[in-house]
Amino acid sequence: MPIDIRPDDALIVIDVQNDFCPGGALAVPDGDAVVAPINRLIGQFRHVILTQDWHPAGHRSFASTHPGHKPFETIAWTYGPQTLWPDHCLQGSAGADFHPALKIDTAELVIRKGFRSGIDSYSAFMENDKATRTGLTGYLRERRLNRLFFCGLALDFCVGWSALDGRRDSFPAFLVEDASRAIDLDGSRAAMLADLGRADVAVVQSGAFSG
Repeated sequence: MPIDIRPDDALIVIDVQNDFCPGGALAVPDGDAVVAPINRLIGQFRHVILTQDWHPAGHRSFASTHPGHKPFETIAWTYGPQTLWPDHCLQGSAGADFHPALKIDTAELVIRKGFRSGIDSYSAFMENDKATRTGLTGYLRERRLNRLFFCGLALDFCVGWSALDGRRDSFPAFLVEDASRAIDLDGSRAAMLADLGRADVAVVQSGAFSG
């Protein structure tokens, strides 16, 4: 069924950065394949918001900060389980830059996340401690933006968490599946899709939109 894009819809593009694309420090399989469908969507939406992972050196989510641990292990942290990652998206680095083919010029807002050294940050709305907000909810409400369409990297972490938090804040939320890719750690893609379904986040395809 076609989706008509409304004046109060927003496209939220999550972390399409060099380190999450092939050759990057935390490459998502086929990650750069999201760029073409996202660029088409950017050309259709009036309102585009980007997020950008932006870590200081020595971030607590990095495996290198925890001697004896390796990337993709899980440890207990003050706010719950924490997946440990390779060092990635360091502030000011080429890896933290947006993919060079991503059409970012019409974006109205860039939300940087993960810059607090002791808290990991997946969601565009809330850091992983579930207490520290990014300010995105207030921005959307001030601008009277309503339906939110999420895409980018990675579906099973930052994209999915953002969509779930958007629903928790009472926004109608959609995940654009073919404009997203997953890391898929131990079935995390399927688990996230199940969580999205339970939260009433609709999973759609980029070809369904009519501008």
